[in-house]
Amino acid sequence: MHVAYIHQHFSTLRGATGTRSYEMSRRLLAAGHRVTMICGAYEASDMGRPAGASVEEYEVDGIRVLRVAEPYANRMGFLARARAFGRFARRATGLVSSLDADLVFATSTPLTVGIPGMKAARRLRVPFVFEVRDLWPEIPVAIGAIRNPLLIAYLKRLERRIYRAARRIIALSPGMRDGICRTGYPPEQVEIIPNCSDLDLFRPSDEPLDDPRFGPPGDFRLVFTGAHGLANGLDAILDAAAELKRRGASGIRFVLIGQGGQKERLMKRCREEGLEELTCWVDPLPKTELAGVLPRMDAGLMVLRNLPAFYYGTSPNKFFDYIACGLPVLNNYPGWLADMIREHDCGVVVPPDDPRAFADAVIRLRDDPHARRAMGRRARELAESQFSRDRLAERFIRVLEEAADTQTARR
Repeated sequence: MHVAYIHQHFSTLRGATGTRSYEMSRRLLAAGHRVTMICGAYEASDMGRPAGASVEEYEVDGIRVLRVAEPYANRMGFLARARAFGRFARRATGLVSSLDADLVFATSTPLTVGIPGMKAARRLRVPFVFEVRDLWPEIPVAIGAIRNPLLIAYLKRLERRIYRAARRIIALSPGMRDGICRTGYPPEQVEIIPNCSDLDLFRPSDEPLDDPRFGPPGDFRLVFTGAHGLANGLDAILDAAAELKRRGASGIRFVLIGQGGQKERLMKRCREEGLEELTCWVDPLPKTELAGVLPRMDAGLMVLRNLPAFYYGTSPNKFFDYIACGLPVLNNYPGWLADMIREHDCGVVVPPDDPRAFADAVIRLRDDPHARRAMGRRARELAESQFSRDRLAERFIRVLEEAADTQTARR
């Protein structure tokens, strides 16, 4: 079958963002299907370069890519983001409607990618499958990014419209599934397929890392990768760094790799509080380069703002990269990932908003290399047993094939 795949923030391994859509598309191709990817010009991806036309066509590892020249970056303000989402949705609707697709698949965020998904599928009279990576508008409302009650009401109606139009929905976490079902969507039509671990790309390594961007080689290095935005709550890391400084701790380095609207403010705070010896700020790295850096860190950081909406409603790429690398994970918020870390003893979970407990956990990990290595081995085992990209891709492909087969039977 021919799958029209809509992902505004699509990227390959050459980009510095998640590659789920690229990997799933490759596996669709390997299963004998055809994929046309409709995406925008996301700065963190390798599709963000300036365009000479409103729509440019590429072939990427067998995937036909139609890139709409609609720029987007994490540092953009709310209104600029909203305009980018709306313009992309309008252009994508026309593009998808012109294809000879057998199925339309759209993956959030943003929620607005569901608009071209449901409209084009209706025009083409083919099934529509929607993938929920974050609950919208629940998450933006929770972090305070959306406050206007009329806009919130509109987005809630749009969420329900998109869900009702979908033959099947893929959720990336248990909380997302629950949120989808609270709208009245049938639970039996929702499949949980979390983010995956790229077991071949990310592998444990004992090689030293002497790149000065990441601090002195002898430091105990804890790494955070990803967006530096409102939702990420990265002040918790600086709070812990300040506590460690107060205690006179040395030889500890928090390495923050990424970009986002809060990065400049966080770096300013770091300078003002004299935390430079405990932190490193690194621009986003392509996945291929990150794969050479991440395994040579000492621990991975899972940090989010302390909001109940995040506890079970997120599926961060970074966690699955960490455990593929065999890194123990230090987590500072409750939820399904915290439960998993405890169950498999592959890291340390600390209470949210508790800098002293955070600092205690850092010192515990630093001072017990035997326990740390054992946690790392169990992390890799967890990645292999439950989150292999190949295994989860089989379930992903089955969902799409079943949706297409159902449509054929109805015809």
